[in-house]
Amino acid sequence: MLRQLRRLEQALGSRFRDRRLLEAALTHRSYAFERETGITNERLEFLGDAVLGLVVTDLAYRSFPDLPEGELAKLRAATVNMTTLADVARELGLGEEIFLGRGEEQSGGRGKTSILADAMEAILGAVYLDRGLKASWRVIERLFWPRMAAYARGEGERDYKTTLQERAAQVIGSVPQYRIREEGPDHAKEFTATVLLAGRPFGTGRGRSKKEAEQRAARE
Repeated sequence: MLRQLRRLEQALGSRFRDRRLLEAALTHRSYAFERETGITNERLEFLGDAVLGLVVTDLAYRSFPDLPEGELAKLRAATVNMTTLADVARELGLGEEIFLGRGEEQSGGRGKTSILADAMEAILGAVYLDRGLKASWRVIERLFWPRMAAYARGEGERDYKTTLQERAAQVIGSVPQYRIREEGPDHAKEFTATVLLAGRPFGTGRGRSKKEAEQRAARE
């Protein structure tokens, strides 16, 4: 476990004073339930979400003085959403480090977008508690700034649902509707979303969550 934590510290570029915080950030509730420890990463996830939002908002405000408030909000949403968090987690190899219960492990939990995103937020919460805001800032800037800069250049992932809603309102005077179908057992759900414009289907997307499926449908 110590080798595991050191590898993650190296990937983050931040060494922990209290490695118990890092262990907690990696502990999924399925693991805690099986071992009856009561320690999960959920409280750290809550904290990390707020820290990430603050740093990204400040970075966006200072770095892009010409962007209006609406565009800043879109940039922030594109940076802190579940898909982006999971992508950053995959780059860090976080999926291999998370402590999962047997059932979640067998159902492919290490690759699930929601689990990876939650763990990423928990890691950021742990960095904040252990090293303070300045260290959190450095970690978040290093991991998320390339995506912010790419978004500002018109590259990378966008908030397709918002874009589609704005265009639909302008062109046809109504907003998109989403029809959701879910398949699979509770521990391995897969969702299919179909986006309807004026009652007609225009795009379909699949994902591990409703939001992920809807974004992919809107993108199509």
